[in-house]
Amino acid sequence: MADRPNSQNLIGKLRRVLLGAPIPSSKAHHERLSPLLGLPVFSSDALSSVAYATEAVLGILILGQTVNRELLHYQFFISLAICILIIVVGISYNQTIHAYPQGGGSYIVASENLGETPGLLAAGSILVDYILTVSVSTVAGVTAITSAYPTLTPYLVPMCLFCVACVAWANLRGVRESGSVFAVPTYAFIFGIFVLIIFGSYKAFTTPAVHQEVVAPGLLGKEASFAFLFIILRAFAAGCTALTGIEAVSDGVQAFKPPESHNASITLRIMTVILTLMFLGTGYLAMHLPTLTFHDANDPQYRTLVAQIAQWVFGYQTKPFLFIQFSTAAILILAANTAFADFPRLSSFLARDGYVPRPLARQGDRLVFHNGIMFLAIAAGFIIWYFKGRLDGLLPLYAVGVFTAFTLSQFGMVKHWFRLKGPHWKQSATINMIGAVLTLIVTAIILVTKFLDGAWIVTILLALQFILFKSVKRRYLSIAKQLAIGNTPPKMPAAHVSILLVPRVHRGILAALEYALLLDLQCRAVHVAINKKALPEVMATWERYGEGVPLDVLNTPYRSLIQPVLEYVDRLLEENPDRIITVIVPEAVASTWLHSLLQENVANQLKQALGLRKNVVVTNVRYFLD
Repeated sequence: MADRPNSQNLIGKLRRVLLGAPIPSSKAHHERLSPLLGLPVFSSDALSSVAYATEAVLGILILGQTVNRELLHYQFFISLAICILIIVVGISYNQTIHAYPQGGGSYIVASENLGETPGLLAAGSILVDYILTVSVSTVAGVTAITSAYPTLTPYLVPMCLFCVACVAWANLRGVRESGSVFAVPTYAFIFGIFVLIIFGSYKAFTTPAVHQEVVAPGLLGKEASFAFLFIILRAFAAGCTALTGIEAVSDGVQAFKPPESHNASITLRIMTVILTLMFLGTGYLAMHLPTLTFHDANDPQYRTLVAQIAQWVFGYQTKPFLFIQFSTAAILILAANTAFADFPRLSSFLARDGYVPRPLARQGDRLVFHNGIMFLAIAAGFIIWYFKGRLDGLLPLYAVGVFTAFTLSQFGMVKHWFRLKGPHWKQSATINMIGAVLTLIVTAIILVTKFLDGAWIVTILLALQFILFKSVKRRYLSIAKQLAIGNTPPKMPAAHVSILLVPRVHRGILAALEYALLLDLQCRAVHVAINKKALPEVMATWERYGEGVPLDVLNTPYRSLIQPVLEYVDRLLEENPDRIITVIVPEAVASTWLHSLLQENVANQLKQALGLRKNVVVTNVRYFLD
């Protein structure tokens, strides 16, 4: 017998290898981000939307081509309207950053200024959007790879799931490390897209204009019956996916180095400018493509819009083309990091307030909310698997939640300024009011035009989520009420007895007996007679070493160990319902996991079986084996 197992915990060792050594809380400030690292951590989602937002606009406009051949010409004006919306929302959230330096996400702003219900609706909306962000970004990123290498198309879903797991692992290692990991792909993508826009614009200026040919088998004329305005609004709603993730910086202000608000504001401004220029630039180049091709996302002939532009500017499979494709794939896959950075943080706020299970508020030894990260990875992976990696199936669900949160947050900020009435409050309230009205209009457009395409799923999900929030809150309030001390002191137990389980008599059992006697309580030993032949030896040995503690023998006609113990405990409770019963269960601990396979410990089974019985305490007395 030894004091403790020889081997270290194998799971603990593996955890350290995969996730790194623990970070003490005193060094939390060292994990803060500068704007240089904050941009890739909190802006990769919004910036990467350039890769699919313009394509989403064109995908809608193409559907009505048989009715109106001029529809594609409206793409640039739709992109321009979306860019104006990006700037307005960016300015609005910049005010939120300074008004809420502790982190002014939609949930906090709406809760403090509009009340509980709007706050929960905002929180639910943004949580759903974060899950979809991981799904959409990952699928779009892997699709960029399959556009360069079509033979990989059949492996789309496994590749997506692998990428989600990798991003989750990077975030489990800690904030600063994830920021370093994502910096290179993010800045490579920005560089690549700007180079593409510059060279593409030069080619557009120097190349004679040609009539753009559209190749979209099975899609042309699909929406011929829809009104012209409805098609334009649908295209605008599809392109609004470019704004997803723009609120992330305001959610994570406390992740920045001091002064937090200043650094977060710089990051948001840089992101807004870069996003606007890239989105407008790709929209302009799309107008000059000689051939615009749209195939089903799972068709090996499918090419993303960015791939088509890069092929037109640099040529297919050239080094610049491959650089654009791989940097696009990298930032799209890593854009999920924005959600992994903010979903756990928002979940921790909700858990702190009692609306979701409290384990989501627990910060791991790497100073990250590991439970939130794991939940997000599993949820996003399930959605990717369910939709079979189809980007066209995921995009209609996108942006509904985020614009709902935008609207509630902006109206909350308006009320915030009216309530405080500080310096320049009228100007600030006007800016947020403009943002609130615009995002409300966009929310209505998205709901109407995307409802049958999948927005109804998000609507139902938000309602169920709201019910869940309220149910969890009621449960925690009920627990708090039950545990409140109040004016009535708790009732003291009338008696206390300990029960020692004795399967056999050996040194481990005798060590447990010493513990039982230390409690200085009425003590009973219990043996379940599964093997009748061994019973005389057990009784004789106990008579010699049992320190005078009586041994009760329980019969078990069906060779069950658990049931006789339960019935014995129940009889004691019936005799005196106010009695406290401590059941002492000896438990052997092996030195290695392989040796543990040779043991039959029933301690956990007994703990589970007795756990629901009132006034019963189960205590494990462990003895260690070399």
